[in-house]
Amino acid sequence: MPAAPGAVERWFSLGLYPAIQGVVTPLSNQLPFALLDVLSVLALVGVGATMVHAVRVARRTKRVAPVLGGLGHLAAAAACVYLVFLALWGLNYRRVSMAERLVVEPGAPAPESVVQLGLDAATQLNALYERAHRSGWRRAPWEDANLQRAFADVQRELSDAPPAVPGRLKPTLFGVYFRWTSVDGMINPFGLEVLANPDLLPFERPFIAAHEWAHLAGYANEAEASFVGWLACVRADVEAQYSGWLSLYWQVRGEVSQDERARLSGALDAGPRRDVEAVAARLRRGEWPWLQNAGWRMYDQYLKANRVEEGIRSYGAVLTLILRARFNEGWAPVRRDPPGDRSHGQ
Repeated sequence: MPAAPGAVERWFSLGLYPAIQGVVTPLSNQLPFALLDVLSVLALVGVGATMVHAVRVARRTKRVAPVLGGLGHLAAAAACVYLVFLALWGLNYRRVSMAERLVVEPGAPAPESVVQLGLDAATQLNALYERAHRSGWRRAPWEDANLQRAFADVQRELSDAPPAVPGRLKPTLFGVYFRWTSVDGMINPFGLEVLANPDLLPFERPFIAAHEWAHLAGYANEAEASFVGWLACVRADVEAQYSGWLSLYWQVRGEVSQDERARLSGALDAGPRRDVEAVAARLRRGEWPWLQNAGWRMYDQYLKANRVEEGIRSYGAVLTLILRARFNEGWAPVRRDPPGDRSHGQ
């Protein structure tokens, strides 16, 4: 159904959804296990019980109608689950986009600007490496007060909604699937909790957490979630800063040519280069290419069905936001003026 982004923003993303998230995430944070695992098992049991019953009735009556009826019940149940998904989180796909929310220069960034951003990220990694590794990422991201404060500050700069409650990174039965498909994390839209790849390296976890927290804050688009997560990291403590710049370096690395990739690698000192190589080794170690390709194709279709026209290419669009958005001092993004208001962005 058509939905006006302004209405979704006003009534759902700024109204109903923050109230839901402010209750559900603190409750799910109390559970040491993933609520999605429980819901998935119950769903499998429900599907199995429905079809077993339908087949038994069909065999007893020698009619196919019970099987068709069982399939009809499952289709209706799936439709209800989708409506619950929209009501709990999914309508955020239809909110006002970040490009409309902020002052963003039109057009794509120049290729040389993308390379320079990667070189800037390499410079930051070189400068932060020793201090970040000395600290050692001993705190869990959801217990890091500095990262939580930075995340709340970024949210207040982007919208008038109450700041979202950060979620703890939880292990999940889907962890093996994450490993095989190189998925770093996701949120459970039915429990508003964060699920993480079990193989994440310590220096990856702050950015992955902040990225998923951005989803919890209602930024469904992947580029927007990466943008919010990166802004939170670079304004937090040194461990989170290193994680944020590493994620940005990795993103740029995936968008440039082989020669430019070699140039970026050459700009890294030995320590950061080892970390980049460790991430690459982690991704190679567990991946199943055929399952990875199938999983990402399915996610691409899912994003497009939810009006993210770029599909999985939306991940790379974070570079456009970083390079084309206008910032005040301290990486504070400049919001667009509301109609009739010229107070922002002067």
